Amino acid sequence: MHEAGYAALGLAGWRYQLLPVPPELFEETVRGLPGAGFTGANVTIPHKEAALALADEATDAARAIGAANTLTFLPDGRIHADNTDAPGLIDALPPEVDPAGATAVVLGAGGTARAAVWALLEAGAADVAIWNRTRARAERIAQEVGGRVLEGELPAADLLVNTTSVGLKPGEDQFAHLPLDRPDLARYRCVVDLVYGAEPTALVAAAREQGIATVDGLELLVRQGARSFARWTGQAPPLDAFRTAARGG
Repeated sequence: MHEAGYAALGLAGWRYQLLPVPPELFEETVRGLPGAGFTGANVTIPHKEAALALADEATDAARAIGAANTLTFLPDGRIHADNTDAPGLIDALPPEVDPAGATAVVLGAGGTARAAVWALLEAGAADVAIWNRTRARAERIAQEVGGRVLEGELPAADLLVNTTSVGLKPGEDQFAHLPLDRPDLARYRCVVDLVYGAEPTALVAAAREQGIATVDGLELLVRQGARSFARWTGQAPPLDAFRTAARGG
């Protein structure tokens, strides 16, 4: 996506590189990147908490969520940390779905769920309910970030947000593992699934068949990447170029 963005805007000399780093070398590697000419770095699991810990300054989102996925190396040597997963979710919502005053059900209680709950509440959601197979993890998010813990049947809401890993396996039937069936989707105005792949997940496909607005994982990936791009380059990201690249075009 980033390479496609550089090409679309004529940003000669910009490159986006993959750098596999073991946890024990993470801090040493990151601190050496500015001297090697890097402007910033996206950080993935398992380094997101470590990225926040080594930063000199951070956005409210990164601190509240407890993790950073975007580092920016400032001219004065400081490292700035951000979490673009949270605002990326809000950016990805369709225009007809205003998070302000909305109700939401979030499935899962990992780091991505934490970002989703924070983002929705920060955007003014009236109610965010959290479901997870392990209640204790959902309770921790509710205590530290906000929202409330769900038990039993999922309630109707404006938004259904799946942050679990169910659906990562190609062809996996998410309805066999999540606490709802296909007809239950009619209770939601918009279905968001953070899982992405070459084909729509079962959750997204079923929602689309019923005429429900959807946001898939690739659009969320585009939106969080676009925020990193804008921070590093100072230019508006070419979203269409990002989408084409993300979908293998």
